[in-house]
Amino acid sequence: MFLTQKVKFLKVIFVVACVVLPWNATAVNHGSLVDQLLNNKFGRNLVESLLVKSLLEITQGKTRQALNTVNDLIRTAPNFKLAYLIRGDLLASQGRALATIGDSSAVIPDSTTSSEEIKGLRDEARTRIEYYLSEKKTSQQPNLLVKLSDEQEHLIVVDTAKSRLFLYKKVDGALQYAADYYVTVGKNGVGKQVQGDKRTPLGVYFAGQKLTQPLADMYGDAAYPLNYPNELDKHQNKNGYGIWLHGTPTNTYSRPPRASDGCVVLSNPDLEALQPILQSGKTPVIIANNLEWVYSSKSNEKLEEQKARMQALQKTIEDWRQDWASQNTDEYLGHYSKKFFYSDGGFNKWAEYKRSIQTAKSKVSIRLEDISMFGYPDSEQPIIVVNFEQDFKSSSLQNKMRKRQYWVNEDNQWKIIYEGAG
Repeated sequence: MFLTQKVKFLKVIFVVACVVLPWNATAVNHGSLVDQLLNNKFGRNLVESLLVKSLLEITQGKTRQALNTVNDLIRTAPNFKLAYLIRGDLLASQGRALATIGDSSAVIPDSTTSSEEIKGLRDEARTRIEYYLSEKKTSQQPNLLVKLSDEQEHLIVVDTAKSRLFLYKKVDGALQYAADYYVTVGKNGVGKQVQGDKRTPLGVYFAGQKLTQPLADMYGDAAYPLNYPNELDKHQNKNGYGIWLHGTPTNTYSRPPRASDGCVVLSNPDLEALQPILQSGKTPVIIANNLEWVYSSKSNEKLEEQKARMQALQKTIEDWRQDWASQNTDEYLGHYSKKFFYSDGGFNKWAEYKRSIQTAKSKVSIRLEDISMFGYPDSEQPIIVVNFEQDFKSSSLQNKMRKRQYWVNEDNQWKIIYEGAG
């Protein structure tokens, strides 16, 4: 049940990150969200469930139960700084009224509890509870065109506006929600442009295998590099390096929503839960800002629209393959955008090169296998990243390679804007 009345925290307003929780003691009944937090539906992450349960118990005036819950939380995650801050507030409230989280100036282990750190913890509390009180995403999926290859079983989607990472698995060729986790992104937000801007990039990336070299404690238990800058980033003159999925320091369970130098940061337990997925070194990771979500329903118009667009793109890719195999150079080049770029130049140089090698009209065989497609988020025009295994044979050359293309929708026609090794 969603409520709008402002609630009190120990006879005064309890503010989470200066935003009033939309719940009150009289309206949150037994059998409601508070009691459901630890069941299968809401209890995917025990630590986060205990945190939200304690906050909701506070809004109900159940301070003794809240203190017990926070103590359970600290036993479960002894390095969870936000839990210590809430416990300090609960203990201090027995002697005086409090106005907001951190008002008790509680001491957090291994921390100076500066005003900036307390603000970050308030932001974390707000972000976590807002997600729990919002409509859950277990029956939804991002409104992006996605087709996993035969070898790919999972997709990671990061919604930076919600500080949330969503894991999807492939079931009967479609995406199915598997889990979600709280994450930290760049101090200065998203849309990385240059080295040192402390922003998290937006786009389609692939997580490499776990780094094996010794890492500083700030990176936590593991780190998985993303291929930033990708081909489109480089073309747009974006630079920088070292954008990873990684964990948290030993003395820190989690960090505020905006606290990294551009990486996507998870708690060490959450990163460990993802380890079986990330170990392949090929996991697709889509990072977007404020994603649009659609229900996973056969009658959903947006999903039907996605399906139609995917079929149109698949047909265009097949037409491109056939025109290449037939050595029909004009038709083949017609599949490329005039804004096309590749490692050695642009469209004109590509066209000149292709015309020179296709003059003889040699008989060639081209086979495409293991195709994947990923819609590019936050782009001005619809862009799809396409990967496939290409098997090329001619009288003088046999070549098998992994290839990557970026297709852009120009005037309702799919055109190739980039092509290169994948």
